[in-house]
Amino acid sequence: MKKIILLVLLLGAGVVRAQEDLSKQLLSIKRIYVDRLTGGETAAQMRDLIIASLHGAKLYVLTENPERADAVLHGAAEDLIYTDQFASSDSVDLRSGVGTGTRSTRTSSGARSLSVGVGDKESTDIRERKHEALATVRLVNKDGDVIWSTTQESDGAKFRGASADVADKIARQLAADLDRVRQGRDR
Repeated sequence: MKKIILLVLLLGAGVVRAQEDLSKQLLSIKRIYVDRLTGGETAAQMRDLIIASLHGAKLYVLTENPERADAVLHGAAEDLIYTDQFASSDSVDLRSGVGTGTRSTRTSSGARSLSVGVGDKESTDIRERKHEALATVRLVNKDGDVIWSTTQESDGAKFRGASADVADKIARQLAADLDRVRQGRDR
């Protein structure tokens, strides 16, 4: 029984060690190739935005030649524009009526009637155009091992569209994770 527990602990330690080694590979990468992203029609545009954001971050050299790359960025992206609709209708109505009448064939006839009516109706129809983008990417070394991944989404920023915001978030996340690995190495 003790041998089984010891074996499980050793295997678990090996898995943790392997994960640590993969994240440290971020430091040895010099060139990245950004592969075509899967997804809808807008995936090609998202790829170009990710390339621009990574280039602006100046973390790695970006190449258009996959054979020269130390790692490849694979992934999927989608940019959706849709209309969100909300409709509601409220109505209040009150009706009442009272009537009395007498009729005489010779002298006189009299009638009384009272009627009240109140009505109110309110309806709302709101249509809002929304824009949302999502990308999930992974950085893969030459052996095919995933050394980094992230998923980012956005409804758009104040001065930037949803796709550009997602691309920027990917570059910022990679920079933050790279800094984290560097700080861990310096300790």
